[in-house]
Parts: sequence; structure tokens; C-alpha cells
Amino acid sequence: MTADTAQKSDYFQHYDVTTSPEQGVRHVAALRAQMNAQGLDAFIVPHEDEHQNEYLPDANERLAWVSGFTGSAGAAIIFMDRAILFADGRYTLQSREQTDPSVFTVEDYHGGAVADAIATARPGAIIGYDPRLTSPDGLKRLNDAATRTGMTLKAVDLNPIDMAWGKARPAQPMAPIVAQPLKHAGEASADKRARIGDALKAKGVAAALITAPSSLAWLFNIRGGDVIRSPLPLGQAILKSDGSAELFVEPAKISDGLAAWLGDEVALKSPDAITVRLAAFCGQPVLIDGQLSSAYWLEAIRAAGATPVMGEDPCLLPRAIKNAVEIAGTKAAHIRDGAMLTTFLHWLATEAQNLLPTEIEAAQKLEAIRRRMSAQTFGIALQDLSFDTISGFGPHGALPHYKVNVQSNLKTAHGNLLLVDSGAQYLDGTTDVTRTVAIGTPKPEHKHMFTLVLKGHIALATVRFPAGTTGTHLDALARQFLWAEGFDYDHGTGHGVGVYLGVHEGPQRISKGLSAQGLLAGMIVSNEPGFYKTDDYGIRIENLQYVTEATVPEGGERAMLGFENLTWAPIDRDLIDVAMLSAPERAYMDAYHAQVLEKVGPLVSAEVKAWLEGVCAPL
Repeated sequence: MTADTAQKSDYFQHYDVTTSPEQGVRHVAALRAQMNAQGLDAFIVPHEDEHQNEYLPDANERLAWVSGFTGSAGAAIIFMDRAILFADGRYTLQSREQTDPSVFTVEDYHGGAVADAIATARPGAIIGYDPRLTSPDGLKRLNDAATRTGMTLKAVDLNPIDMAWGKARPAQPMAPIVAQPLKHAGEASADKRARIGDALKAKGVAAALITAPSSLAWLFNIRGGDVIRSPLPLGQAILKSDGSAELFVEPAKISDGLAAWLGDEVALKSPDAITVRLAAFCGQPVLIDGQLSSAYWLEAIRAAGATPVMGEDPCLLPRAIKNAVEIAGTKAAHIRDGAMLTTFLHWLATEAQNLLPTEIEAAQKLEAIRRRMSAQTFGIALQDLSFDTISGFGPHGALPHYKVNVQSNLKTAHGNLLLVDSGAQYLDGTTDVTRTVAIGTPKPEHKHMFTLVLKGHIALATVRFPAGTTGTHLDALARQFLWAEGFDYDHGTGHGVGVYLGVHEGPQRISKGLSAQGLLAGMIVSNEPGFYKTDDYGIRIENLQYVTEATVPEGGERAMLGFENLTWAPIDRDLIDVAMLSAPERAYMDAYHAQVLEKVGPLVSAEVKAWLEGVCAPL
């Protein structure tokens, strides 16, 4: 391998971290002993932690510890005589590979899955849950199900998983909290707090309890390192309607100069002070998000004598609508990242065709290129990946959220496809991009299915739509060509993306699931239709794009929105069946590749640029 792929450092060790189905036997037995001590007949295990995070600190990977399943979404319910793991369509095969079938039954994960499972308990059973890990909205569904079936829900003070995990459980992270400069944030925290405070005042509430780490990071223009792949600080905040705030974080996280950065209107306090500070709002309305917060905090508001008002996190929508500085930074980050990805794609198209690397070696190569070029070519350090790289060859490409490890690692071979979904965190932007490439000569079936996916990708990239349109309305555009031939995929078509924040953020999304949030100018979303043939291959084409005002032809009666592309890297022309593309679709691809060459060409080596000129030539 080259020097890039030969590099082995602590950064790459996460590929060696594996779980085994056998651990379920030991860990479930240990959990049941703790459940028995607390008088529980069953215990609910969500994937989310105390902050409703998608990606978790090691100390909060409770679902992975008890089951072996490492996906980023799911849940389990452990009875004394059986156990159920719930996983959605992204993880159908992975969940079965990672769990012991003698311990766990794997079922489809949907909004009411856990509530439905409660009904299968014996009459009068006591079902335990951790209120710190359960949202108020989620708890209501569980309570409704328990009431209907005669069960009893019991909030635990001590999580029995934490008790069973014991001394082997990792320590909670204490990464320092640092400032996110105004040149990247684009708006001062004081201005954000003032306008959010005005919104609270308009709702008639005295304050909002904010517990989502991404909202803390955005509101206070700070970043942290408590959560893998996302620069998030864990904590809570009380934002008052006058724009002042109290930020509750562990003292060990407070870096030099943080208090000065936050200013006099923000008081730094320890997390154990929050219940006392809530008492200051006794008799007053306090806003809390029923989805992003936890039932524990809802009860804390009530216990303090304040009146909880259920409502959306007031930072959610303002955070999703990027300002001009954030858009400019994101564009710059994507062009640099496109140069790095193009360098990797050149390697896949040339050297790797003979080397036939493993999935891990391909992922490591891309990481190493990003690190090297960020530092040496651009002088802007890679902060982290935005998620663990999905490097899936052949049958593993058919697992939409496959996570390679040393046990599952496949070597590439001629005649099949490699799917690489990756992203990076830079101070000025977060990237997320998927490319599917042929190793050797692709089969006619590969080209046919790839082109169906590509046609859907183009349809979503080029659509124009009126204000008020949601992602639900647009989702079918990306699926139509697959549907016409009897195919589909079991994941959403697009998710929101932050700016040096989470690679998944709401409230915007593009999916079959109903969404009430209209797409608004400044929102970033992914465009990632796919196709997955079980045990054979997978295809996904993903770019990020942002919502912008669209040009309306003369005579048009309504203002329109559209998408502007952010991601710039070639799409494997060997997989395109040009005869399947319409004239407008061919024109789109030619224009896209021309812009890739224009934006990325000057940033790569002469060898890579010469290759890029060939793959970006008109179809």
C-alpha cells in the first residue's frame, strides 16, 4: 500500500472496536440480575442518551453494551425470559449479524414499536425505564400503552444497565469547551440570544430549558468534544426571555477565556445547580421540547414550581436556516473536501484496481488523504470525521449504514461495486458525500440500477417548488424511476446538515415520513437515493445541497425555491448507461462535471487533474 494507507495511528483504532453476539448472553444476564433487585419485570433500553444524542460518548452506549448492536438508531426491551431488539430498515441485516439469536428477537423499529411490545408482557408487569433517556413525547406513548394493557411503568433512579456495567463502564467525557469564532458563526451569540428571547416573550414564556447539545453549541457559539464525530459540548442551559442565560456544564470543561467569550449576560454554572436555578421560575411558564429533552427535566420543572410549556426547541429552526457566512464557509469546505475526495476516487480508479484494498484500507486511505491535504495543501486542519466512514464492498454495500470492523472486513475484487459514504468536520463546514464505484468492469445490471438511482438524484437536484413545500412532497421525485421498475430503498432521501455541527439535524428532511416543516432558504439537506440488492451490492449517490430562491421563467406567477449544489466530486461514468438518460439529464451531468473540473481541478495534483479532465468530459 502507499504511505497514506500504511499509516496506523490511534485515530484509526476505531476499526478494531467490535462487539460480539456472545456478549448478549453475559450482559443480558447481568442486567436481569439488576432488574430483579429493583423489582422490574422488563426494562426499556433506548439508543439515545441523557441528551437525546444520535452519536454517543462511549459511556452512554447502553444499547450496544447490552445487545452488541452498534447502529445509531434503535431500542430494546429486556424481559426476564426474552429480549427484543428494534432496528429500522437501515440496519435490518446488521442488527441480526451483531446480536445473538438465542437471546434477541430482532423486529422492525417504528414509532410505536416499544409501546406495542409492552402489550406482550404478563398482566400487571412492572416495566422500568430511565426518565433521563426518555423524551416526554416518548413517555406519553409508553404510558398510554401501559394503561391500555394494565401494566405499570416505573421510573428508575439508578439505571440497571449502568449498575450491571459497573467499573468497566468508561468515564463520562470532559472535553474542553472552546469558542466558535464569529468569522465562522456569522452572528454573535448575544444577537442570537436576543432574537430567541424575543420569540420566547412572544410565546408568553419566561424562559426555555435547552438540553440539546447542538442547540447549546449554536446558541452560545461554542464547540466541544464530548460526542464522537460531532463537536458538541454536553450540558444544559436556561435561556430567559430577556436574552440572558445560564449555561450548566462540568467545571472541568471550562477552558481559559470561555467566560469572557460568553460575556456578562451568560452565567457559567455546574450541572448540579440547575434544579435550584429552575426554582427561580416558580409560578412562571418554562418552555421545554417534548422530543429533544427528557422526561426527567419535565418533572424537574414541575418540581421547581414552574409551569412547563411543551414546544419546539426555540433554537431548532433558526439553527437550520444558515446565514450568509455559514453558507460561504460550507461552500469553501465542500470545495476543499471535494479535492480530497477526488484524489481518493483517482486512487480507486487507478492504483486500487490492481491493489484490491480491503474495506478498512479504503476507508483509511480516504481519512489519510483528508488529513494530509487539509494540513499540507490547504492549511486548514481536519477536525474529525462527521461519522464513521461507511466502506462497503459487494454484499456489505447492501447494508445502508454498514460499519466495517476487523471481523467483517472484506477485500475488494473485480466485478462488483464499492460504496463509500464519508464526511468530515472542518471549522467552516460539515461534509457528507457518497460515491459508488466499480471495481473492475461493472455488470450491465450494475449500470442499469446505478442509472435509475442517478436519474432520481438529478430529479431532486433540479426541482423547483413553491414556499411551504416539505421534504415529504419531494421524496417521490428521487424514487420514481426505481418505483417504475418495482424497486425502492428503505431510508430517507435527505437529512439536514449542520455547519461544524451534527451531520444529521432537523427539523428539515426529505423522506416518505410525514413532515410538517417546509423547506426554507438557507437549509442544507442531503440528496441520497439508493438501491440495495441483499447479499450482492449496494448503490447510493449523495451530494449535499442547500435551499435557495430559484429563478422563475418569464410569465411565472409564483416565487419558487430550488436547490444549489454544495458537493463537488465526479460520479463514476463507467456506471452510467448514457442511453437511459434524457437530453436534460445528460446536460445536467455534463454541467455538473464541468463545475467539478472548474472548482476542484486547480486544487489537486497534475496527475489527478489529468484523470479528472477525462472523467469530467461530456457524456
